[in-house]
Amino acid sequence: MRLTTGDAVFKEMYPFKSNYFDLDGNRMHYVDEGARNGRPTLVMLHGNPSWSFLYRNLISDLRKDYRVIAPDHIGMGLSDKPQKYPYTLQLHINNISKLLSHLLADDEEVILLMHDWGGAIGCGWAINNSARVKKMVVFNTAAFLSKRIPFRINICKLPIFGALSIRGFNAFAGAAVHMAVENKMKPEVAAGFVMPYDNWHNRISTLRFVQDIPMNPGHPSFETLYDIDLRLSILANKPVLVQWGGKDWCFNDSFYNEWLRRFPDMQADYYSDAGHYVLEDALGRILPRVREFIAI
Repeated sequence: MRLTTGDAVFKEMYPFKSNYFDLDGNRMHYVDEGARNGRPTLVMLHGNPSWSFLYRNLISDLRKDYRVIAPDHIGMGLSDKPQKYPYTLQLHINNISKLLSHLLADDEEVILLMHDWGGAIGCGWAINNSARVKKMVVFNTAAFLSKRIPFRINICKLPIFGALSIRGFNAFAGAAVHMAVENKMKPEVAAGFVMPYDNWHNRISTLRFVQDIPMNPGHPSFETLYDIDLRLSILANKPVLVQWGGKDWCFNDSFYNEWLRRFPDMQADYYSDAGHYVLEDALGRILPRVREFIAI
């Protein structure tokens, strides 16, 4: 099944107005739903190979009571997909910083919701804007260095094989709709996840994000992630809610335990029957927990 943004089934799943922010000639797509009402603004940051579609159900519910901002990183989702672009962690952080500076009032507090690469990007922004961060919600992500990388991801970093498999055969976004969940996705949901990545050109960032995983000090993004790792304690006094899929073969229990170590006072729910796309496998249990946490 293939979808376009004009299809009725897509609009039903993703019934949001598309907004665009110019970043040096590249358009960043974002959702901005709900209204300012004195409550913190919810900022939802996705990773690779998802996009703001990942948060569609949370947005639909929470926009009733909160302002919700959910961007697509450059190269991802409905944002532009430039072919000659650095796609580095620091640049993604800078982009989010510019977007939020554009959208938020100077005194507007934020609750960050982060998944996958969104954790490093979000925390990279948060450590420099800690006074504005009210709370954080963590879904199967990391914001610290790790020596572990799954073989099936590491092999995709190989120059020829990675490009052929990810850009040629959509082996990252296409595979994720099967490998990142424990419960089979409905065809229209799977089609929504892969819709932006429908050809070689549009899969550029799903490859670049993989290549940007820093596994040694010589990597261009190692210093950026090392700095986030080193300064993550700046956020140690923030209330944190972790919603974790225990069947995640990428962000496995070692990452979950590291969040526990870094934030010993955090609230945590571990869903042993959910995968990496924990919001797909356990939405019915997660949504009330998120609502309860952000309302306190």
